[in-house]
Amino acid sequence: MAYPDVAEPEAPDGPPPTWLDNRREKQQAWRAQSPEWRERMVPKTVLGISVIILAFAVGSAFSGVALYAYYQNKIDEDTKFNTDFAAQFGEQFDNAKKTIEADATNARAAIQSELEPLRRSAAGGDTLTNLQKVIAPSTFFVQTQDEAGRASVGSAFVVASDSKQSFLLASYATVKASTRAPGPGIMARQGSNQTKATLWTWDEGKDLALLIIDRGSLPKVGFAPTSPPLKLGERVFSVSGLGGAGTPITQGFVSDVSAAGIMHDAAVGQGFQGGPLINSDGKVLGVASRNYAPLGYESDGVTFAVPSRTACDKVLKCPNGDPAGASAGAKA
Repeated sequence: MAYPDVAEPEAPDGPPPTWLDNRREKQQAWRAQSPEWRERMVPKTVLGISVIILAFAVGSAFSGVALYAYYQNKIDEDTKFNTDFAAQFGEQFDNAKKTIEADATNARAAIQSELEPLRRSAAGGDTLTNLQKVIAPSTFFVQTQDEAGRASVGSAFVVASDSKQSFLLASYATVKASTRAPGPGIMARQGSNQTKATLWTWDEGKDLALLIIDRGSLPKVGFAPTSPPLKLGERVFSVSGLGGAGTPITQGFVSDVSAAGIMHDAAVGQGFQGGPLINSDGKVLGVASRNYAPLGYESDGVTFAVPSRTACDKVLKCPNGDPAGASAGAKA
């Protein structure tokens, strides 16, 4: 139970009470002992001072260890974060790289698709070289004279061959003078080989002629199928049998297609007339001509090729109307 403070009564005259004397004695005793206690707490010897310093040093060491452990933990956390980030960055980089490569592949494919019409519009060197390899073994250069004794040249290609002789389809305009006796001789040349050719038959209206040479087992040309049909804008090639660098080829486009002929703009020089007009696969579509005009007039820069199956009308004998298995027609 707490009691309220009560003012100490004034000391009466006479000697102080006993309890007051005891209190004063205790206060005096405590004051007398305080300096001795302080002297005990503060060392006065080197050893004591060293102990105090050591204690401070140990305390500082523990504090340093605690701080080191704290900051080392922070460093470890940062290192782990950086390591994880680097690993994730590498994975994300690889994924981004794969995505870019996939996009690049798709872009190249799209570009190739867009460039396809351009490829069709202009054949590259590889395309022309491959076509030469396909068509050159079957193509000849034809030399003769016209009615005035001037040189008349053109080309021809093998449409049939057996073990002894071969049949070459050529341009009537090239060998026109030989259709009347006595006519000039005809020579068929392939590379350094030159062979005498005999005019067998012809079709003046279609600018077609059939030659025979005494060389057998020659590779014959392949004819393009009728399906799918030839389309406008398709690329075609005119081939000659003579050239300084091999079989020369010119290229152009189909302008019109009809039963009467194939209108195109591939260049047909004099040495090309009678040569094959082929597609991008090296298959024969018709016979190149400088004189065939089914519409009754000539058009500058555009010529007509005689469809290959037209040769079956008179010049060739074609099973089922297909020149692929043709043989010589009736002699003119």
